[in-house]
Amino acid sequence: MIYSLDKIQEMAEGDAEFVESVLSVFLEEVPTDLLALEGAVKAGDYEQIYKMAHKIKPNVDLLGMEQARALALEIETLGKASGDLGLIRSHFPVLKQQVEQAVSELRKEFGF
Repeated sequence: MIYSLDKIQEMAEGDAEFVESVLSVFLEEVPTDLLALEGAVKAGDYEQIYKMAHKIKPNVDLLGMEQARALALEIETLGKASGDLGLIRSHFPVLKQQVEQAVSELRKEFGF
């Protein structure tokens, strides 16, 4: 599995509804945010790149997706600094693949 529910379960303290709620929000928001980030990367819109990566980062962190969190942080930092667009464009497909894999796995496991 590409994700871990350890952080969420620790926060939930046994509350299954809380876990389900967090996962539901992840599945609802993150794919939309990822599409917005993809559009911003294609357009070279640094401000939007920064905003969307900043929004995605805590969500993937909550699911224990360390590589995705690191990629989102790097994209966020580069977006904020109007940094190397080529580097952003090379990082984005890896982030996208990991998020899409997590979404797919979560939907299968939890039936969302």
